[in-house]
Amino acid sequence: MLTLPATLTQSQAQATLAALLAALPQEGAQVVVDASALTEFDSAALAVLLALRRACSAAGKTLVCDRLTPRLSELAALYGISELITPA
Repeated sequence: MLTLPATLTQSQAQATLAALLAALPQEGAQVVVDASALTEFDSAALAVLLALRRACSAAGKTLVCDRLTPRLSELAALYGISELITPA
């Protein structure tokens, strides 16, 4: 299981994505991302999840976003991408 950090804004997005991508090969066919720790974030958090989803797809894996915070779910709905980061 991969875990998102407590803070994921534009300034942390690149490093966070790099860390998640580096861990991807050790994950199984279903990659679970725990988003429960997120307390401070902006739309960059969604960009990271979408980039991770693309990487999973390219590797023949599926991404499952687990324990989305209500605020993150609302932001995903606002951007019209809820179905792309549907929780488990």
